[in-house]
Amino acid sequence: MTTAHLIALIIGLVTLGVGLTTLVRPSITRSLLSMPAGEGATYALRIGGMMLTAFGLVLVLFVAAFTATPNQFLGVR
Repeated sequence: MTTAHLIALIIGLVTLGVGLTTLVRPSITRSLLSMPAGEGATYALRIGGMMLTAFGLVLVLFVAAFTATPNQFLGVR
């Protein structure tokens, strides 16, 4: 695993964690960002949380795909 893969993995895991937290508990993110409580803010935070979660998951899966050999990735022995 190269340094670039490691950096991408760390960024992906952090983004995945922040996205899941924002998706599941928007009140935590709303208080950190000092946003007013409201239905619109909650919906916007949930949408943003899902986007961050998807981006983090894509990064982590790309790192897994690029670091594995083709036989490991396809399950061939």
